[in-house]
Amino acid sequence: MTRTHAIATLALAAALAAGTAAAAGPGKDMAHGMHGAMMMSFERIDTDGDGQITREEMAQRREARFEAADSDGDGKLSPAEMEAQAMAMVEARVSAMVERFDADGDGMVALEEMPERGPRSEKRAMRMFDRIDADDSGAISPEELEEARAAMAERAGRGPGKKMRQD
Repeated sequence: MTRTHAIATLALAAALAAGTAAAAGPGKDMAHGMHGAMMMSFERIDTDGDGQITREEMAQRREARFEAADSDGDGKLSPAEMEAQAMAMVEARVSAMVERFDADGDGMVALEEMPERGPRSEKRAMRMFDRIDADDSGAISPEELEEARAAMAERAGRGPGKKMRQD
């Protein structure tokens, strides 16, 4: 598997998780924890209850998500409407994480309550690091990081020249 293909696969997985989270809407059908990625239930998407999800049902769900975010009903999403929807999703996810990890019930998560990273997630992170570290120097340069971001953006359909968010 080429480095570019691997990065594209990771980007696709992230996009699918984000799309599913958006489909669920804030606080609906959330699985617990970071790896649950707020999965929408099959039953919510299968609106006619026939045990199958059709393209039409997927399209209807997309339209419903858009309409729910379009708070002023003008048929367009403003940056403020998108931010409000994103914040609602973040708030719901944070609440679920606190509920899951807050062992002492104080409404907060201490370092000791955070889950340990398992060997699989650590291996995955190291494989990603190795793919981005193109020159095998043991460190990621700004150029290598930008190249990885550009490859992910291109695979995600943003094409060359369009920037991914940089925190």
